[in-house]
Amino acid sequence: MLYDLIVDLEQTWVYGALLVYFAWYPIASSATWIYTAILYHRRREARAETRLSGFYRMDTHPRVSFVVPAFNEEVNIIASVEAILAVDYPDFEVVVIDDCSTDDTLARLEPLAADGRIRLVRKHVNEGKAMALNDAIPLCTGELLMVMDADAMPHPDILKEMVPHFRSPRVAGVTGNPRVVNRTSFLSKLQAIEFASIISLMRRAQRVWGRIMTMSGVVGIFRREALADVGYYSPEMATEDIDLTWRLQLRHWDIRYESRAIMWMRVPQSLTGLWRQRRRWALGLSQVLHRHWREVLKWRHRRFWPVLLEANLSVLWAYTYVILAIIWTVSYSLGHPPLGASPIPNFWGMLIATVCVLQLVTGVVLDRQYDITLPRYFVTAVFYPLIYWILMAVITVTTHPLGARVNRQRRQYTLWKPVRE
Repeated sequence: MLYDLIVDLEQTWVYGALLVYFAWYPIASSATWIYTAILYHRRREARAETRLSGFYRMDTHPRVSFVVPAFNEEVNIIASVEAILAVDYPDFEVVVIDDCSTDDTLARLEPLAADGRIRLVRKHVNEGKAMALNDAIPLCTGELLMVMDADAMPHPDILKEMVPHFRSPRVAGVTGNPRVVNRTSFLSKLQAIEFASIISLMRRAQRVWGRIMTMSGVVGIFRREALADVGYYSPEMATEDIDLTWRLQLRHWDIRYESRAIMWMRVPQSLTGLWRQRRRWALGLSQVLHRHWREVLKWRHRRFWPVLLEANLSVLWAYTYVILAIIWTVSYSLGHPPLGASPIPNFWGMLIATVCVLQLVTGVVLDRQYDITLPRYFVTAVFYPLIYWILMAVITVTTHPLGARVNRQRRQYTLWKPVRE
């Protein structure tokens, strides 16, 4: 009976539609990202006048507050603070928030606070990153707030590249270009390629579209006035950075991407840590889509529509991937080779793989000027579809429905990034 059901299912238009979408979506999306990223590069990176920093053309240098929330970062916090203090900019302060750490984070920070190199905000109740930032921002003295992770290290020129964007009064924030620094495991090397060929490529594309999906939590500088306008961070959201990015743009503030603003960051090196991180990202995106989609659909927010469409199409593709995988697994177990699946690479499989490789190559080529060792890790890119497509499809399908409760929940998230071992 199950055998007959599978055979009949393969003859339906629904199954045919799933096959078509499964094959064409990654091809169409990759081609779009490649084209728009190259367009961004030609407009904003390749021209001589845009390659030169606008720092020295600024009449003033607004004060910047580095805001660094920390929880159990004893291993990395000193290196991060030292990198911040080495930033080449005339007027900035460093504010570190200890969110009730249980290790020696506080002990390592206290000497730096005692000699005046940093300002230390100590919390006695662990409330998560969003509340740590909300508590510290009123204490900052900067007109601009540079929010970064406690295990990241900024390039010395990072403010020279980001601050000039605020010459436009409509700019609320600028997100930078995070680069992976801990490349000792296979997964971390794969993520080094991912951040160049997926995340950085998409940010270039979204900047051309006019709206950014996410101001990365690891590197983002904000206009203080804009944060106050939207009520700061939302502690009930799993990913406070995605939600804040959307709320700012829905208030018609401008969010920008600056590829030359380099932040060296640490990523999960174990599959467990990566799973936890990506599950949180998927939940946060789901919450944002469920909370804001009605507002985004209004005509005055039409520039947001490409971002909304791409986000929903990617979720739909994840469901398509999982549904087809289940059907094909059952078919093979019954001794019936399923229509559209083949253990031997066919035309569609080779086409999808070719476009995927082209996307990965494009990202590496565009970002190698900021990360000269990046091409040596490209050999790991062949495993990207095998690992990330499966991983992210499963995470999306199992996590996305949870976001539907966002408007009814009262939970405050206290999640922090997974340990970076």
